Amino acid sequence: MKNKMTSSKAFKRNFIPTPDISAKHISLPLISSLLMMNSLPLQAGEPDQGNERMSERPNIIFIMADDLGYGDLGCYGQEKINTPQLDEMAKEGMRFTDFYAGSTVCAPSRCALLTGKHTGHAIVRGNASYERIYEETTVANILQEAGYTTGMFGKWGFGQEAASVGFDEFYGYDTHRAAHYYYPEVLWHNGDKVEIPGNQNGKQQVYSHDLFTERALDFIEEEHKEKNPFFLYLPYTIPHAEILAPDESKDDYLGKFPEEAYKPNADHQYGHGYAPQPEPNATRAGMITRMDRDIGRIMDLLSNLDIEKNTIVFFTSDNGPCYAGGQNPRFFNANGPLRGLKFELFEGGIRVPLIVKWPGKIPANTMQREPFAFWDFLPTAADLAGVEPPANTDGISFLPLLMNKEQKLHDYLYWEFSNMQAIRFGGSSRVPLKWKAMRLNLKNNPDAPVMLFNLRNDISERCDVSGQYPELVKKAKRLMEQERTESEIYPLMGEQ
Repeated sequence: MKNKMTSSKAFKRNFIPTPDISAKHISLPLISSLLMMNSLPLQAGEPDQGNERMSERPNIIFIMADDLGYGDLGCYGQEKINTPQLDEMAKEGMRFTDFYAGSTVCAPSRCALLTGKHTGHAIVRGNASYERIYEETTVANILQEAGYTTGMFGKWGFGQEAASVGFDEFYGYDTHRAAHYYYPEVLWHNGDKVEIPGNQNGKQQVYSHDLFTERALDFIEEEHKEKNPFFLYLPYTIPHAEILAPDESKDDYLGKFPEEAYKPNADHQYGHGYAPQPEPNATRAGMITRMDRDIGRIMDLLSNLDIEKNTIVFFTSDNGPCYAGGQNPRFFNANGPLRGLKFELFEGGIRVPLIVKWPGKIPANTMQREPFAFWDFLPTAADLAGVEPPANTDGISFLPLLMNKEQKLHDYLYWEFSNMQAIRFGGSSRVPLKWKAMRLNLKNNPDAPVMLFNLRNDISERCDVSGQYPELVKKAKRLMEQERTESEIYPLMGEQ
């Protein structure tokens, strides 16, 4: 599989126009009320010991947006941005209301996804020294050893040697900083630098997102012809800053929104040299709709190749939204009822959409409230492939839940970032992981108080009830201490 693509390869597909489909949106108040309903999970309890391994290993596609908010899709309440393909995916599959990213920023979130370890144990816990992921076993290693062909196209961010963590082919950005820009002069194919002629010397002719989509489509066709089970990891960069897209992407949104032109300021924390943007709202909306269109193309290809029923597709985001590059999450209500943004451990920074589709296997048009997180993907993928995951992961396979069978649940979910900690814990089978505890600014105050929120009644984390439940506060502190190993690179109490 390696080195099939050369730097001069011309992708063979012509882009199709965005379909004119009107999404049937769910209102944000309704989403909020559904999230706080005291509804029963599909199943709860110990895993079904009689559950046989998959008789036929499915293809696995994992698509991830970058900085897409919990409320940025129509099926999660968005009312300004059209996402008909993902809305249809939710109707045909399962939509999670309580799914979590690995972290609130890029590198540690992706590390948790790939290694199955939360940020108390992961080797990458921030956006520093992220190359150390090469010391770990990843989900790609596991699937590759199980006979899958593995491909990754998009934002890798951990250097050029993706092959060493199990990917047969990689095409995309080698660093997180490079992935801020949509018209790069170079990308990387495996370990080779690939120049993009249409983007040299300031030209903007080749949109990187389109290259990743085309390579993903070709990869699916190639592996279908070779009769290989495949794992496609498609970490898109949309809608991460900079906010920039081909003109046709935003045509449908121009004039519909109030606009305040974005002018980069070198002193601004999100400066990064982003391009000026006269219509940031229309552009951001257009970027998300363009991504939605291309996910629809992937779904259509699976159907046309008649492999839709043997392919499980996941869609999510790596963390919450932010204001970089002129974005305005508040205007789009990008987080729905959630508090906080990227860089924070409030729900808005870490709770993300998850839609999973597998026709004939996953019940259609279902909503799932069980809390799971990125580190659960590795054991789930291993389960799908019929192999055992490493023993030292923090994750639980949620394949039984997807198949509407008895599911083992988490006792807690833990995060740390910079000098913050958060844990979701407690509750009952009816209201799993009801409580959310947080400690902030541990660098300046090692004895920072624990905030406590009842997510069952307070999804927006507005009411700190720690004073009412001292025993729960003590339990949260014990779990926070228990769930982290020390890291010289990522100390909770010091600089990063």
